[in-house]
Amino acid sequence: MNKAIGTTAAALLVAGGLLVPGTATAAESANCVVGVGAVTAGGDHRSRMVAGTVPPTVNTSILAAGVYPDGLARVSSSTSVLDDGFGGVSVNGYVILGDALHMTGYHASSGQVDSTGPTTRRIGGGWSNFVALEEAEYQGPTEVAISRWNTYGLRNDGVLFRWTVDTKGVWRNRVSAPGFAAVKSMALISKTKTYDTFLANTRGGALYTIHIPTTSPMKPVVKVVRRTTWQGFEAMLAQTCGKGTLLIGIDKDTQFAYVYAVSRANGLSTVIQGLGKAPTTFTDPTYFRWKDAGSPLNGE
Repeated sequence: MNKAIGTTAAALLVAGGLLVPGTATAAESANCVVGVGAVTAGGDHRSRMVAGTVPPTVNTSILAAGVYPDGLARVSSSTSVLDDGFGGVSVNGYVILGDALHMTGYHASSGQVDSTGPTTRRIGGGWSNFVALEEAEYQGPTEVAISRWNTYGLRNDGVLFRWTVDTKGVWRNRVSAPGFAAVKSMALISKTKTYDTFLANTRGGALYTIHIPTTSPMKPVVKVVRRTTWQGFEAMLAQTCGKGTLLIGIDKDTQFAYVYAVSRANGLSTVIQGLGKAPTTFTDPTYFRWKDAGSPLNGE
């Protein structure tokens, strides 16, 4: 059944969210890393590699300076980064610049974009009311290329949109579902041949999974994971870790981030272990996940 996310009763914010005694997920997380990307106020791309140790550890660098004009980037999708083997990287991803959606690509080394500069392809306008953006490209374990490529956008009136991207990069087959106005942030935790799953927190403090079959019409299935204490995060990012997920929650008000080991999502039975606060401040306006395009996410 298509179930919309509604607000919940107000709850006292517990810094770092709800700590649940758990399984081996915390031990597994010590070998897991989330690539926390950011667009700085000056338009640079920042990289933080957050490891799921106890306490968490962070390695920070400027991946590329001057990618966007100062203050123009509002929302970014997860962004692919590929090591060229010679000390440089190739980067590609979607970003909302003002009212327009763009795809940006560039090659960088030593923290600087190459002399050719970033290439930006305008996808379309009318994006000033969108508050979240993500892409979910699926590549099966025996497939040599990406076989399914979907993109998602959450508008500020609570309508969640999905597009299918064709082999030429054209966005087609737009479908949508209402009922997500309470969502504060959302992180992609699963990509399979037949569905994508997001983990989302609400302004009322609840934590949900949003399971979205790839069929049309679009009929998301929502399950509660926690009922309270998760309202503090303006951004969440996730990466596969063992049989579960390493989750980062960023509180822009305090400029702190908290790290969690999350078991495979199973409603209220999901195990969540708090690993601690990341030992740095998070002051950038826009956050996203660095990724290897097509790599699996299996959080549900």
